[in-house]
Amino acid sequence: MKKTIMLCLAFGLVANSFAQTTDLKKRPTLGINFSLKDFKTPIAIQQTSVSSVLGNKKISKISEMSPGITVNYLEGITNYVDFMAVLGGTFTRYPKTNTTNLTNNDGFLLDLDAQVNVKLLTDKYFFVPYLTAGLGASMYSGTYFRANMPVGGGIQLNLGDENFMFIQSIYKYGISEGAKNNLNFSLGFASPLTEKKVKTVVAPPSPPPAPVVEKDSDNDGIVDAKDKCPTVAGVAKYDGCPVPDSDKDGVNDDNDKCPKVAGLVKYQGCPIPDTDKDGINDEEDKCPKVAGVARYQGCPIPDRDNDGVNDEEDKCPDEAGVKENKGCPEIQTKINDLAKNVYFNTGGAVISAKTTKSLDSVIAIISKYKETKVDIAGHTDNVGNAASNKTLSQKRADAIKAYFVKQGIAADRINAVGYGSEQPIADNKTAKGKAENRRVEIKVTY
Repeated sequence: MKKTIMLCLAFGLVANSFAQTTDLKKRPTLGINFSLKDFKTPIAIQQTSVSSVLGNKKISKISEMSPGITVNYLEGITNYVDFMAVLGGTFTRYPKTNTTNLTNNDGFLLDLDAQVNVKLLTDKYFFVPYLTAGLGASMYSGTYFRANMPVGGGIQLNLGDENFMFIQSIYKYGISEGAKNNLNFSLGFASPLTEKKVKTVVAPPSPPPAPVVEKDSDNDGIVDAKDKCPTVAGVAKYDGCPVPDSDKDGVNDDNDKCPKVAGLVKYQGCPIPDTDKDGINDEEDKCPKVAGVARYQGCPIPDRDNDGVNDEEDKCPDEAGVKENKGCPEIQTKINDLAKNVYFNTGGAVISAKTTKSLDSVIAIISKYKETKVDIAGHTDNVGNAASNKTLSQKRADAIKAYFVKQGIAADRINAVGYGSEQPIADNKTAKGKAENRRVEIKVTY
């Protein structure tokens, strides 16, 4: 889900960067859609996998989906990005959860979403694919409230005069306790609510008439009709104007070696030189032949430990490290080896006594490098119930975190997640493979 969201955001930034100056933003627009809601297919995917659902043809039929109506409000943010607010209603049967006791009868489900549509093309094109993402809330039977995150895409068809047809598919991820993932398919039409603004072009004023009297106002021997500076005495070489000083530095262009750039008489009209081209002139640059920055008076940012990572970016400026770790030494390999010696009591989340020595060694490392964040991941084999395995792996990851916090590591540096049997590293068909899959991984980031 995080990758999907990040992809949508990245796509939006790229599209926005190519936005033309022509204003093609969508006017405030109101749409009405016919929708179909599907709980069955997401539940099947959650219980098995996408490939299993597709392979076994467990996708819901249209007759198994719940019809509904949605009202959309759209307005352009940029030429490529639209804001969309969605209010929808459906009579459906909300799946039961461990925290609710819903009836088996259909109830009214009200959805309210705020989304951002990122378009591949502007509204002037007939066929415009787009991606969408946002946040939403649902109310079922007037008492059951849950939050979700809609992510999906669709096709916008321009029917003319900024009237559009939309075909859209949304997957709503449940992000609050008891919320159920569901698919939403919709077909609808939208029309603008306001009149299109027309810009008025004002013609520039006509130029003044040219002088017709032959006179020499500045008495420089060049009549005003041919004198480009008729009120200031000049020379014929410059059409009656004085020798110019284009850069206004007090050195006229005939004597200025840099006539287009303001400089000093000392340098024959040129600026103070910047030999190393770092934006700091040589008179103020303490390292005039090596490019640097202003805050170090023209010298490069220092690298005290000579590890190739400058002190401003180096998280360990007094200890040589590697660029990948922001200048700190490589410690992940040692932590990986120590994590292999983490054990728990069978079927439980109590840390084995023989484990504490390895955990204390990890704590000694991350205590030294206080800029690091710590990710603790708990994993199991596939024996038993998947949900129970995931709960057990979370408890084990939390137990490691609690031990670290007890030993003085700040809780906000640690993230503990249990993955159960979802991420095996070996074949669960063998005892050796299952043993390898029952593991705790400890990773550090900077």
